[in-house]
Amino acid sequence: MPCRIALTAAVLAGSLLADIVTAEPRFTPVPVPDHRYTGGWDHFVGGGIAGFDCSGDGLPELFAAGGDSPAMLLRNGSTRDTVRFADDTPPELALRGLTGAYPLDVDGDGHMDLALLSTGANRLMRGLGDCRFAAFDTPIDTAAPRWTTAFSATWEPGQSLPTLAFGNYVDRSDPDGPFGTCDAHRLWRPQGDSYGPPLDLTPGYCTLSMLFSDWNRDGRADLRISNDRHYYVSDGHEQLWHMTTPPRPYSETEGWRPHKLWGMGIASRDLTGDGRPEVFLTSMGDQRLQQLRDGASGPTYDDAPFARGTTAHRPYTGGDGRPSTGWHVAFGDIQNDGRDDVFIAKGNVDQMPGLAHDDPNNLLIQTPDGTFAEAGERAGIASLHRARGAALMDLNGDGRLDLAVVNRRAPLEVWQNLTADPGHWLSVSLHQPGGNRNAVGAWIELDDGTRIQTREITVGGGHAGGVAGPAHFGLGTTRQARLRVIWPDGEVGDWQSTPVDRKITIRRSGVSGFR
Repeated sequence: MPCRIALTAAVLAGSLLADIVTAEPRFTPVPVPDHRYTGGWDHFVGGGIAGFDCSGDGLPELFAAGGDSPAMLLRNGSTRDTVRFADDTPPELALRGLTGAYPLDVDGDGHMDLALLSTGANRLMRGLGDCRFAAFDTPIDTAAPRWTTAFSATWEPGQSLPTLAFGNYVDRSDPDGPFGTCDAHRLWRPQGDSYGPPLDLTPGYCTLSMLFSDWNRDGRADLRISNDRHYYVSDGHEQLWHMTTPPRPYSETEGWRPHKLWGMGIASRDLTGDGRPEVFLTSMGDQRLQQLRDGASGPTYDDAPFARGTTAHRPYTGGDGRPSTGWHVAFGDIQNDGRDDVFIAKGNVDQMPGLAHDDPNNLLIQTPDGTFAEAGERAGIASLHRARGAALMDLNGDGRLDLAVVNRRAPLEVWQNLTADPGHWLSVSLHQPGGNRNAVGAWIELDDGTRIQTREITVGGGHAGGVAGPAHFGLGTTRQARLRVIWPDGEVGDWQSTPVDRKITIRRSGVSGFR
């Protein structure tokens, strides 16, 4: 069915190149209000940040969990030239005990809501507009104290409300803890226009990140879960839950190969152009980039070889040669050259002696041959603070991806992307009538003239926080692109052409069952 593309004003990303893009990535720090993620051992993990537009001006605000410190909402006052934020935390969000936050439009009213993760009571906060919030009047029982460190959401077929997964860490009430006392997770599936009792996902293996993703493009999102073997000790492993009724973990007979790591964060992106997303998992020591095995009938993943340059297992500066600790991970095209890069937030848990204390963030730039090269230091983001959550998104609407990082017991850091002479770009938002307003579960396919770039619209992943906003495409020298949308119910839109260096919104129309 045809879709209508609404174009906003064009935004130039800098000089437009006639040949190949060879821009050197460069960031500069931006002064922001002081905010720190603090607390004892139950805040060793977490420290997430949510990026989303709550003011309605098209620029994303930042909401950062504070642990024992109050959470902070930073209102975006940026111009095209300058990234700028001010503390504008409403009383209802100035909460202590938060480990993270994820934005999503739960009720489809056009205002982003927040799922707040906590060491006490988790909360669903309804967006009211102008960055004000109120608790949802829903029957979801989130009051029982848990140590929640992960979240993801999806809209299952035929539902107007999202399925919500809250991932829990160690059960602090277990007297035999903390080792070997991983808590169960809680899954809320909608029942019409409300929610019934939650379903426990057991066993839980001390989860630090989870992501609903349609990994095999069969029209159903399954739940990928990454776990911290530091606390599950011996019998745990990474998990992929098959979202049947009831859900169940995939088995080895179905192709799933259990493996163990100190799982911290998840990111998903199609790097090869085959239409199926690769998965990046952060950990203590080596990071794991995994690709679905060619010809596999089930979820059989292989690790990328060391020569790919994605393990990022030791610091590249700072003088500490011990293994690194990776937390939040995000894909994004830093120079808009048409190749996705990888950001990894790094930092020691606290004072673990066998792991690096001076552990800089990684910026892995993808080269034309598909390998990755470290650029964190020369790009200017090699902070040695204990990083946790992060947001990689365009903060000032200039077409370049900027960066915000929450640090444990150190100030929040924000960097503006000032890469000179980047490539062309396109920023794509989706809108459809009904409950799933932002088309979570949709796929955007963009033909840049050399290959098809694919984006899945998801909620979750990262570490304890995520972003909600347009899908960003770097396009290199491409001056005219064409794209289409595969909507969450499988309806395939027509290919449509669009100029580049601008924001566009694709609105679904003319589809039976929608108005």
